Amino acid sequence: MKSAIIAASLLSSAAAFTSNAGSQSSSALKAMPDRMWDSMVDKTERSKAVPFLPRAVNLDGSLPGDVGFDPFYLSSIPKDFSGFIQPPQWEEKGIPTLYWMREAELKHSRVAMLAWFGWLATDGAFGVTLRFPGEIYSVENIPTAYEAHNALVSQGSMGFLLLAVGFVEFCTSAVLVEVAKGESDREAGDYMLDPLNFLKGKSDEEVKRMKTREIANGRLAMLAFGGVATQTALEGANHAFPYF
Repeated sequence: MKSAIIAASLLSSAAAFTSNAGSQSSSALKAMPDRMWDSMVDKTERSKAVPFLPRAVNLDGSLPGDVGFDPFYLSSIPKDFSGFIQPPQWEEKGIPTLYWMREAELKHSRVAMLAWFGWLATDGAFGVTLRFPGEIYSVENIPTAYEAHNALVSQGSMGFLLLAVGFVEFCTSAVLVEVAKGESDREAGDYMLDPLNFLKGKSDEEVKRMKTREIANGRLAMLAFGGVATQTALEGANHAFPYF
């Protein structure tokens, strides 16, 4: 009899503890704020590039080259990037995450396309060795593109290049300030630079096709330049073209 009474007491105590814990957990869940994840993804669609993941909410396919590739959902992070180019005391500001990322992607793509071509042209990959005029840039003084950096730092050309690039960056940031303040509806990466009129008289569909080609080639160029620079720098690798 005593054993039955003790067992019943233990069961009732355990049931009471479980009931309280369940109600406390339910209350805690109700008190939790909405997850940021819910605002970062579109659960009704899948990413075209990564079909087993939901689509990032900002990648709706409207931008040229947008195939929904953002496995870490960086484009969905709510971040105002205008603070990088504007004083914090300016009240009216705002550069959306996706706008800033597309601006950066296009800039890096264009630089990488020039850099890849320049690296190979410097080493005579296209049948002609292209160098700036002057003895300091000759093949005798700078045998390959791999040696160019240290050589040009030593004789001062890289310092001038740094100033030139900094000046261009400073000037081009002005339009981003206008975008941040709402004074311009400029598209990301658009500097109205079309000297050969590739886009003149083209339909919206043709313009988007051209822009898609640019971003696709730019992405390939970023991979290509990283590959050629890495291959050239490997221990035991051939610094001259074809680098193997």
